Amino acid sequence: MALPRVALIAGPTASGKSALAMAIARRHDGVVVNADSAQVYRDLRILSARPSPDDEAAVPHRLFGHIDGADICSAARWAGDARVAIAEAHAAGQLPVLVGGTGLYLRTLLDGIAPVPEVAPAIRAEVRALPVSVAHARLAVADPAAAMHLAPADTMRVARALEVKLSSGRTLAEWQARRVGGIGETVTLLPMILLPDRDWLFARCDARLAAMVADGGVDEVRALLARRDVPADAPVRMAIGMREIAAMLAGEISEAAALAQARLATRRYAKRQYTWFRNQPPVDWTRTNHNETNNIIHFFESKLLI
Repeated sequence: MALPRVALIAGPTASGKSALAMAIARRHDGVVVNADSAQVYRDLRILSARPSPDDEAAVPHRLFGHIDGADICSAARWAGDARVAIAEAHAAGQLPVLVGGTGLYLRTLLDGIAPVPEVAPAIRAEVRALPVSVAHARLAVADPAAAMHLAPADTMRVARALEVKLSSGRTLAEWQARRVGGIGETVTLLPMILLPDRDWLFARCDARLAAMVADGGVDEVRALLARRDVPADAPVRMAIGMREIAAMLAGEISEAAALAQARLATRRYAKRQYTWFRNQPPVDWTRTNHNETNNIIHFFESKLLI
């Protein structure tokens, strides 16, 4: 029997993913399922470029703005939510259309997650209290392979590898070799990666950032900063543009400087995503440099929806 189909539209920010996903959902009775780590939070609709209320009314959307900024959405949590949304779409006879640029989310959903057990609190406290040099020396005895590949000054990763080994009796690499919960082998994946011309992409990034600021992005940041229940290191506060606008609101930099810095941060983020999606996904995932939605739809349907 044919496996149920899941469409996947991925690529860097501002590459046209959302418009393509909506168009495919309209033409093929689909449900758009978010795979972007910033768009899961309800606090930053504008700054995270979430679909507008009109877009969400036009076709079904899932996992957009469904988590409060005070909460943390890990890749594992999102993957669990996405599995449910995809199963519900299939049960209704609809095509799930995953769309987003968070590679870790997609990899966790498709390949599963390593079932690393919780570290015993006493062991975690003991390891985290060690100087990194001492922790690395102990790791060299407990897990020589990990010690060889980790920099002696990499405090967090050295501690993580050591505490997992001491607590579970297995190395972190042994746990990571096992993956559970992935849906990759239970669906027919129809992947399309958008890799448009970089100058076109960067121009889109700049224009969209300017529109975000003009259309209420500053007010979103101001409201989020006013929330005392959202920690300073909460993931929602790591959204691109958040730090720069916050500095502007605090009077630390001018509006022009904030926009310039946010433009640079957005371009750097897009460049990292571009590099990841060009090199990391399987080679048989379809890639396109088209930058017009109609052309991409035709390309997508001719290559995948057959």
